[in-house]
Amino acid sequence: MKSSIIVRSAAASDLRAIVEGNSMMAIESEGKRLDEAVLTRGVQRALEDPLRGRYLVAECDGRVVGQLMVTQEWSDWRDGWFWWIQSVYVAKDFRRKGVYRRLYEHLRDEARNTAGVCGLRLYVERENEPALATYQSLGMVDAGYNLYEIVWPSAADDRG
Repeated sequence: MKSSIIVRSAAASDLRAIVEGNSMMAIESEGKRLDEAVLTRGVQRALEDPLRGRYLVAECDGRVVGQLMVTQEWSDWRDGWFWWIQSVYVAKDFRRKGVYRRLYEHLRDEARNTAGVCGLRLYVERENEPALATYQSLGMVDAGYNLYEIVWPSAADDRG
């Protein structure tokens, strides 16, 4: 199976597959149903503007079977960029077949070969034990931080 998985940068034509993956990820990992119009707009904006984020997709026989988004955070402490892994999703029938590993290794190798990148980070629900085990098996460790946020419900509507 692994040899037939191709990892590539997402294209505009991957919009629908990425939206579907994000929607399924929110349902499966957090029990949340996302507003499809807002989600579609958000994915489309990232596909059009890599400063907002960029996607990698894993493809098998022409079908997108996995995805992740990468955003950047400047670290003044390290004088470098952290690349954040977000919006991870692997289709149910392709789980435990190396899809995420291929996406991660592709990104890791790219980050190691990009000047100024000091590391990779991601956040994960504390109860998502399969994801925690996967990330740990790839050499990632708990960074020791808690994540706090404040979200304005109408923020997506205000950005026209």
